[in-house]
Amino acid sequence: MQIVSDPAERLSRWLEAEAGIADARIVRRLTGGNANVTSLVESASGPMVLRHPPADTVSDLAGAGIAREFRFISAIAGKAPVAEPILFCDDSEVLGAPFSLTRFVRGAAITDTLPAGYADDVATRDAVGHALIDAIASVHAIKPVPEGLGDADKARNFVSRQIERWRGVRAAHAVRDLPLIETLGAWLADNAPAPEAVRIVHCDYHLDNVLMDLAEPKVLAILDWEMATLADPLVDVGLVTAMWNRDENLPLGFAFVQRVSNVAGVVGGADLARRWANATGLSIDRLGYFQAFALWRLAAIVEGAYVLFREGQVDGPYERGLEHDVPALLDAARRIARGEGMA
Repeated sequence: MQIVSDPAERLSRWLEAEAGIADARIVRRLTGGNANVTSLVESASGPMVLRHPPADTVSDLAGAGIAREFRFISAIAGKAPVAEPILFCDDSEVLGAPFSLTRFVRGAAITDTLPAGYADDVATRDAVGHALIDAIASVHAIKPVPEGLGDADKARNFVSRQIERWRGVRAAHAVRDLPLIETLGAWLADNAPAPEAVRIVHCDYHLDNVLMDLAEPKVLAILDWEMATLADPLVDVGLVTAMWNRDENLPLGFAFVQRVSNVAGVVGGADLARRWANATGLSIDRLGYFQAFALWRLAAIVEGAYVLFREGQVDGPYERGLEHDVPALLDAARRIARGEGMA
């Protein structure tokens, strides 16, 4: 038997033997994709997207993220906009790590500018916001929750468990004074509401994690499901609305996120939340709490990368930017929490 050392060749042979997909070849890396390697694969069956953990960070947890992503999009496909799942492989002999393949979606990831085919006006930006919230509403409308995605009873305590976890992590690995991690975390813990519903939750939902149609404001696919879970769907609504149409006169954490919405007259986050409520039939009475929770949680998570930067383990523009981004996210969370009754 011939031993094939090239990973791309191993992938090609495996796909043809196991899935009948011929002439597969890795063409190029794709941008985005967060912590995983994302590549374009051409084949006789059409273009696909290959996702796998980086070679230098392969671990059971890294592989679990790819498996989780594929499991969730497989459950969602046909009910909400996600890339068509093709296959998942946990045989490390093929690429050295678990990997997934989905159908390639040709679309635009929007940050601070609209695609060339869009009119550059407030109405178009409103339509982008409406499409964004409608897409996640279609995910949250999936019920009953498909089997195999998690423990629904445990999911009811997702918010409290996340607060406890990240307060503990940040207390144990602190490299600078961030008092809001603890004071705001304590307030969030004391005021955590019981969920009205438990649904599929993306857990990192914002405009940068969707692909929009190139010609019109329409979500073609929600991307990056590694953090997906079961929880109160307001976890998603809180993040996407808290970072929509932000005031550029304030310090902004991750200012590029949804910056296209930061224009006078554009529909506000609260309006998007009301649209979501009308679509799902769920309440947004505690929207402010979940906005504060989402920004606090994001700050607590990404502070981990800043810790690595301060310890000399990483050094890039993203990590350096966290010196500003984390405190700005915490300040925004505090402003929202004060409107919810935080002292």
